[in-house]
Amino acid sequence: MPGEYGIREGRGGMLRLDYNENTVGCSPAVRRAVARMTCEQFATYPQFGGARKKLARHFRVRPDELVLANGADEALRLVFDAYVERGDRILLVEPTFPMYRLYAQLFAARVEPLRYNAAMRFPLADVLRALRRRPRVFFLANPNNPTGTLVSHGELRQILDAARHTLVVVDEAYFEFCGVTVLPWIRRYPNLVVVRTFSKATGLAGLRFGVLIAQREVAALLHKPQPPFPVNSAALVAAEAAIRDRGYVPRYVREVTRARAEFSAALTRLRVPHWPSPANFLLADFGPRVKTLLRALERRGILIRDRRPEFPRPGFVRITIGTRAQMRRLARTLNELVAQ
Repeated sequence: MPGEYGIREGRGGMLRLDYNENTVGCSPAVRRAVARMTCEQFATYPQFGGARKKLARHFRVRPDELVLANGADEALRLVFDAYVERGDRILLVEPTFPMYRLYAQLFAARVEPLRYNAAMRFPLADVLRALRRRPRVFFLANPNNPTGTLVSHGELRQILDAARHTLVVVDEAYFEFCGVTVLPWIRRYPNLVVVRTFSKATGLAGLRFGVLIAQREVAALLHKPQPPFPVNSAALVAAEAAIRDRGYVPRYVREVTRARAEFSAALTRLRVPHWPSPANFLLADFGPRVKTLLRALERRGILIRDRRPEFPRPGFVRITIGTRAQMRRLARTLNELVAQ
């Protein structure tokens, strides 16, 4: 039975290559820290001051530039709560993370959509023209989900210089995999908001923890719509433990990077069109056989994500990249299915 976002129940025990989660789990240090939580910690309301200071040091920002949220989804919702009113124009380049459009619809905003082209290239010229019309907010996932497109620092500067009357929200959910960030620019651009999540590389998707980072005046506005206790105590403990274990995420990222290159080569041998990505996923096109393929993979305990509704025809799937062993299993299974 589908849950939120259409995530199906009963994914436990399967090879989960469908929602870009960490495929091996969080750092053991996180699990130990949560296991050491006392009954009193569970019985009392969360305290944020100490965690905020530690996380601010981790992100190299000031505590008053950091807003803690119940996952990146909730962080994005705060942008709408604080900045968007009925009829405001929201600029998107699609296909992209569907929550941007969903929130725009919930807030009765007007979506101004641009499109990635067939090569999944970012339409910079079109974006710069659209920014002249002063949309209220421009949401940009970088790298973009599901295309894997990465907007360069030079292009990002052009966007921010052109967006003086638009709030630019750069969603860096996959930063750990690509290393490209505009976080150091928040003091240069008062209209810049950066979103980070602990759900991907860090492996805390089940605990829901994300942050918004912006100049302190913007951060204060984003904080206003929040309830008194927006993040639970276990998530705070887990996030602190995750940033203390400085080796875990880099090791996982190195493994994913190697697995991505190896699996891309396997897709090339299978003559499956796919697009380069610096993140922990690849977009591939299996054409008209895609429904049969997805069912066959699921019967073999492997889940990948059908992105058909976001493209003009069936065939497009997004494949999370896990470890080399996990991707070799998928490659072997695809070889068998193609041979059949």
